[in-house]
Amino acid sequence: MKLKQLAVFLQNQPGHLNGICRALAVANINIATLSLADTQQFGILRLIIKEWERAVTVLEAAGYLVQIRDVIATEVSDRPGGMADILDVVSRADINIEYMYAFAERPGNRAVLVFRFADPDRAIAALTAANINVLSSVDVFGP
Repeated sequence: MKLKQLAVFLQNQPGHLNGICRALAVANINIATLSLADTQQFGILRLIIKEWERAVTVLEAAGYLVQIRDVIATEVSDRPGGMADILDVVSRADINIEYMYAFAERPGNRAVLVFRFADPDRAIAALTAANINVLSSVDVFGP
């Protein structure tokens, strides 16, 4: 139920993000979702990709520094309080969230939250016990 996320470090300069996206496009690798954070000197591009192992090979061959992290994706009701309900469970379990991001490409008024937890196994147990749907790679990417 853990997903692999790629964290790619890039210089905070014009064209560097495009280089990463172009390298993946040339290799015919699709990005399911992403998040970009920056500082004055560099950026961190976080990517969820079905073919993550191949993506690592492509990006490293293009000269990018890539780290692999375990993240957890959950479904959330796309309504006021939907995210708060999930955060209540995480808070009661005293699990730290290192970062999170979302994407809303799911039918039935559902969105997806992607979490990087300090203790992912405990987070999965707490979320599952609260009947929160922790998504598998098939749920996120399809068969």
